Amino acid sequence: MGSSILRQKLHSYIRFAEDKKIKAIYTMVEDDIATNYQWWEDKNLMAAISKDASEIKKGTQKTFSLMEMKKTIETARKKSK
Repeated sequence: MGSSILRQKLHSYIRFAEDKKIKAIYTMVEDDIATNYQWWEDKNLMAAISKDASEIKKGTQKTFSLMEMKKTIETARKKSK
């Protein structure tokens, strides 16, 4: 089963699960949840964002318009049916 399907199933389950089960699930994953992650202080992330922004401005990085993305998504959906 793919990650996307697992996420959907977990999301559906969590929406209606009993409080005690929600607390148990949270306890299992709370160390993995970055509750205080301040992405703007992550030097590696900020460097990557700056590099990408610079390349986009120079025109050296491939970008896609919203219409191009919609067309790509629609094509992928049709192929998956």
